Amino acid sequence: MVSRPYRALSIGLVALVTLQAFEAMAVATAMPVIARELDGMYLYNLAFSATLAASVIATVLGGRWSDVRGPLQPIGVGVAAFVAGLLLAGFAPTMEVFVAGRFVQGLGMGLTQVALMVLVARAYPAAMHPRVFALFSAAWVVPSMVGPAIAGFIAENLDWRWIFLGVTVVVVPAALLLWRGTAGRDVEQGVAGPAPGLGRKLVFATLTAVAAALIQYGSALKLAGLPLLVAGVVLLVVSLPRLLLPGSLRAARGLPTAPLLRGLAFGSYTAAEVLIPLMLKNERGLSATAAGLVLTLGALGWSAGSWLKGRGLVGNMTALRGGGLLITAGISLVTLVLLDPVPLALAYVGMTAVGLGIGMLHPTVSVLVLEMSKEGEEGNNSAAVGVGESVFTVVAVAVSGALFTAAAENYAAGLLFTVALALLGAVLAPRFVHSSAAGTMERTAS
Repeated sequence: MVSRPYRALSIGLVALVTLQAFEAMAVATAMPVIARELDGMYLYNLAFSATLAASVIATVLGGRWSDVRGPLQPIGVGVAAFVAGLLLAGFAPTMEVFVAGRFVQGLGMGLTQVALMVLVARAYPAAMHPRVFALFSAAWVVPSMVGPAIAGFIAENLDWRWIFLGVTVVVVPAALLLWRGTAGRDVEQGVAGPAPGLGRKLVFATLTAVAAALIQYGSALKLAGLPLLVAGVVLLVVSLPRLLLPGSLRAARGLPTAPLLRGLAFGSYTAAEVLIPLMLKNERGLSATAAGLVLTLGALGWSAGSWLKGRGLVGNMTALRGGGLLITAGISLVTLVLLDPVPLALAYVGMTAVGLGIGMLHPTVSVLVLEMSKEGEEGNNSAAVGVGESVFTVVAVAVSGALFTAAAENYAAGLLFTVALALLGAVLAPRFVHSSAAGTMERTAS
């Protein structure tokens, strides 16, 4: 728990993150029902891609906006956009309107999430940052465990629209509680000057979002989607470096490695989660419930890893390199279950290890990014990490899926790719934790 003076602020922060996480988890479960009722299966994938695209664009905008004007303005606008998107989706008469609502939700989520990082930097003392980010991680873990079940029940027994309309009832009180918690705190201090080049960054953010969507669609269409896949990769090579920190893609020492490190870790985690339930169901004959339990254990492991880090029981290097190695080892153990003599229990052990690893690594990157950023650059740097995580995750899911398909639905091909990503992250971890002055530029070795 956080100390009493920060309780209202912390509850508001966690409530906002939890509600956005619940919506993200719940919509995946309800989408088949929504698309069928709105006669919009042809826009099924776009309902997800629209949110991702809007989030990438808004993350870039929100990061710089938070640095220039402070985090409260983008949080306010982000919450308003999120609520507007929920209402638009909840009352949508057609699939086209529903997709528009999802796009507006993505704008709200992108603005809010990066601004919350800046708010943490300015409202809490540095010693409390690990505990606050551990709470953020827990706020994502709980919805991942219960969100799909709740959404499924609502969609099947009530009306899917309440998934969106119900969240709006709680979002506004959570935002008001957060606002009340900032009273008397100088969270707008130390803002930067004008934001030169922001318009150009937004253009590259849009191109990056389009590139990610092309890669996602191209990989799903198998051989027919190869032109889209190639076009997406080319566009990504041109646009993504403009949104990350100088030297990020070559893992320059210090802060520039942060987007790459978290992108590799979270991308490998997410891509493995896509393949593992399907593998256990099709190759080992598990029921959907039993296969889903593996993911639940992963979520519990994430919560445990975040708790350990938040309590200061794990050092930074252990959390980063050890976290990457746990993800690597955990996915490897799950992959071994493809062999019939290997007991299924190994999959449960492996996924728990994966969750423990990402639970330690994920909040540690957030904490260190704030510590290593110059005053007035927290938003820009947090935005770069957010964009890197989103884009690398899309690419990891697309490539692992393509390898799985190209290898005649060989799960090992896709899962071993995710193992390689996690291992690369563990190898690069020491380049991030590096003694040097705060700032965004590359550092030389000490």
